[in-house]
Amino acid sequence: MRTLNVSISDLDYKKFGIRKDNLSFPDFLDLVNRKMAQETLKECVKLAEKYGLSEITMDEIDEEVKAVRENAKARH
Repeated sequence: MRTLNVSISDLDYKKFGIRKDNLSFPDFLDLVNRKMAQETLKECVKLAEKYGLSEITMDEIDEEVKAVRENAKARH
């Protein structure tokens, strides 16, 4: 097994919720992936609110999906 030393700022250390100085690679990837997923979710929520999609009901979403699928079938 190899050891990789990575320097990280105190700000990023806190931002990623790192609690120990030695991490396995899978644990490190998990931390990074979780943080990226959180940031992506925040951006999605922001965009949904911006475009009024956050107020759409599940029934409206189902109807939109159905319409898109029917349109796609009609083209083929």
